Amino acid sequence: MEERALTEEELQGWIETLCESKAEEFHLVGYEHVTAEQIWECVSNKYHKHGQPALHQIVNDILSLKVTAFMNFMTLNAFRGTHF
Repeated sequence: MEERALTEEELQGWIETLCESKAEEFHLVGYEHVTAEQIWECVSNKYHKHGQPALHQIVNDILSLKVTAFMNFMTLNAFRGTHF
């Protein structure tokens, strides 16, 4: 079976699905106001300097995101006046 590259639309769909899943996980532990968009902002924040990594790294970054890292990101953005 031949491997093919994902289209930009397919990649965005996968990222959105993974971020929604992570947001639902956060809801289960009491962070019910977290959105998929906020999850993606947190994860993709480190990609601005070096560019977007390979798909497996993006998946790992989303699925391994801890509440503490997310809350640190949101707190720093609140201090900076950046809201998502």
